[in-house]
Amino acid sequence: MTYKTLTWEVSDRVLTLTLNRPDQLNAFTVEMAHDLIAAFERASEDDGVGAVVVTGAGRAFCAGMDLSSSGNVFGLDESLRPTLTDMRERLDDPAIRDGVRDTGGRVTLAIYNCKKPVIAAINGAAVGIGATMMLAMDIRMASEKARIGFVFGKLGIVPEACSSWFLPRLVGPQQALEWVLSAEIFDAAEGLRGGLLRSVHAPEELLGAAQALARKFIAGRSPVAVALARQMLLRNSAQSHPLAAHRVDSLAMFYTSLEDGKEGVAAFLEKREPEFTASASKMPSFYPWDER
Repeated sequence: MTYKTLTWEVSDRVLTLTLNRPDQLNAFTVEMAHDLIAAFERASEDDGVGAVVVTGAGRAFCAGMDLSSSGNVFGLDESLRPTLTDMRERLDDPAIRDGVRDTGGRVTLAIYNCKKPVIAAINGAAVGIGATMMLAMDIRMASEKARIGFVFGKLGIVPEACSSWFLPRLVGPQQALEWVLSAEIFDAAEGLRGGLLRSVHAPEELLGAAQALARKFIAGRSPVAVALARQMLLRNSAQSHPLAAHRVDSLAMFYTSLEDGKEGVAAFLEKREPEFTASASKMPSFYPWDER
């Protein structure tokens, strides 16, 4: 499968997805949204992919929405007047899906639902959707040249891509509100101080460091256990009571203990490397759970 706005490259089970519109600073389009959704859905089910690194071609990670297109630049159908009832009951109706739903949100939901760890290697400007897109990724690493901005207020619009769910969980409500309401662009050092970034790197070292971390997440690991652990941490931390986590933890422990868990224990006792055989394309029957 080929993509018009991305490149797909796999090495040692690490997929590097590169946003590939360098002449436009990788500005986001509806076509890019569709490419990203398809790529993350493919990566989630591809047993040849263990982890994903996302970066940008050229000088930018993603400089926000491409505002040069005609009509509604966000691809929305201005003839509609949608309601919350529509969003609850008709979310996948083509009229709502294509004409109302925020394309950035569809991308971040695809990232959230992915079974593989996802690392952002933020090589340059990450503004607007370039900033909110990376919030759904598990780890954010940045170049010293990165510049980040939740600049929606300057355009008279609001944060999108489910960022009102992700950002306060990552950095706390106070920091999230300051960055969103000020709409200022800040550097990588500020992102690190505010808890958005894991680490900051020299530009020439960033991608290699992100790929090395991705390999650490998957080498000698059960793909099913990795997929379950990722989803357990993302989903269960948002529940109102630990009993919800206990239900899922119990099922996850039960089913992993029947397969790769047996091999992991045997390898530990025999002082050898494990040879896990389960695959993330065949998850236990309770997955994916939904506590909404």
